[in-house]
Amino acid sequence: MSPEDRFDALIEADERIEPTDPMPDEYRRTLIRQIAQHAHSEIIGMQPEGNWITRAPSLRRKAVLLAKVQDEAGHGLYLYGAAETLGVDRAELLDLLHAGRQRYSSIFNYPTLTWADVGAIGWLVDGAAIMNQIPLCRCSYGPYARAMVRICKEESFHQRQGFELMLELSQGTESQREMAQDALNRWWWPSVMMFGPPDVDSPHTERSMAWGIKRFTNDELRQRFVDQTVPQADLLGLEIPDPELRWNEERGSYDFGEPDWGEFKRVISGGGLCNRQRLATRVDAHEDGAWVREAAAAHAAKVAARAAEAAA
Repeated sequence: MSPEDRFDALIEADERIEPTDPMPDEYRRTLIRQIAQHAHSEIIGMQPEGNWITRAPSLRRKAVLLAKVQDEAGHGLYLYGAAETLGVDRAELLDLLHAGRQRYSSIFNYPTLTWADVGAIGWLVDGAAIMNQIPLCRCSYGPYARAMVRICKEESFHQRQGFELMLELSQGTESQREMAQDALNRWWWPSVMMFGPPDVDSPHTERSMAWGIKRFTNDELRQRFVDQTVPQADLLGLEIPDPELRWNEERGSYDFGEPDWGEFKRVISGGGLCNRQRLATRVDAHEDGAWVREAAAAHAAKVAARAAEAAA
């Protein structure tokens, strides 16, 4: 059996492709692009909420937020590790990110203006992430799928934490309820756009679906997110900022308005409110941490040398 036939047979049988298996160059490139963007999103995504660690209203809230931001760093580590199984070095991926040649999720280019934004990110942004990522646990590429299992478990905690924070605010003072509604107003549409452009404008969906990298289209996931989230907003006593939102009995789903795709394209092209700030902060952190990476590498080299000497 030729390498191409073996790959096709594994995909047809819905089995995992492992790093040692033959795979088309385009399959490898598609995975590197997607996993790298996912990894970049995790580490850039530490910034919007990390901004509130020192301003959390209680020790409990600070501890929860610290744990969440730490989780995001870990998610980036898992994903860069998965990308490296495809033959690319994480240092190369970070260089591409810092040079603006690889992207991260557009959602992280919006500012966190109030404490309620931390709740809205947990509830909406992480809720959308879970909707998108759970199917990736069945991705055709084994290392990516296995990394997603742990990531999804932790993201579920993040979503519950965000909803619990929004619930507390929505049951609080009038000022707290207004803060929660304002955060929902600002984060709703960016969250809806997290699933990517409409299917008709998505250049990668068809091939990724055929290869088993994706299991559902952008629009299918977007619809699931809306259907899941609207009842949660009702429970919170908050109003989704969409005048076209209504239940469609025939479809058994909610009809909803069209996102501002012009804004989406502007933000992913670098024109968002925080694009420059997010990337500059990331580059500064990477440069400031160079001595840590150098020290760790030197220590690892010493350990390896001692082990080789002992074995001689």
